[in-house]
Amino acid sequence: MNTIHILSSTDRPGSNALKVSGYVKEFMDDKANVELFSLKDFPYADVVGGKYGEDIESVKTFNKAFLDADGFLFVVPEYNGGFPGVLKLFIDYLPFPEAMDNMPVSFIGEAAGSFGALRPVEHLQQILSYRKALIFSERMFIKGVDKNFDRAEGLKSDMLQGLLEDQLNGFVEFVEKVSA
Repeated sequence: MNTIHILSSTDRPGSNALKVSGYVKEFMDDKANVELFSLKDFPYADVVGGKYGEDIESVKTFNKAFLDADGFLFVVPEYNGGFPGVLKLFIDYLPFPEAMDNMPVSFIGEAAGSFGALRPVEHLQQILSYRKALIFSERMFIKGVDKNFDRAEGLKSDMLQGLLEDQLNGFVEFVEKVSA
């Protein structure tokens, strides 16, 4: 079985991204070795002041654990029309250029608004394409996440729930093909 790491891409306490990530992990647990990471656990205090290029042990430890996977699923909230700044900071501290080179990645956007984080996900795709990640073509956008998603049940719309499950199952297969 392949290993897929899910990243709840914010440090906000009690975030919807973390709730969606937890649900997705439970759904995927029997299909892959799945581990959930949250940017609330990234060692921000150790990078304050722009310590790019420095050898920071806590960052290396976090990154090493996260990168030890066959594929990555990013659960991305929309903040002010973009993705959280802490996600960009995390990416900036990943080893360059090798961290995402030929790594399968997939995306779930979630937002309170009507577009389900479409803009942030597309921007993140551009960044990870630059980092030479292999982008899985199916994405999921959860709009009105507070009303349309339940941590225990998933999406309230059967159609959208089916799309989410198709995306997750397809991503597991994509990771298997790339890893083979």
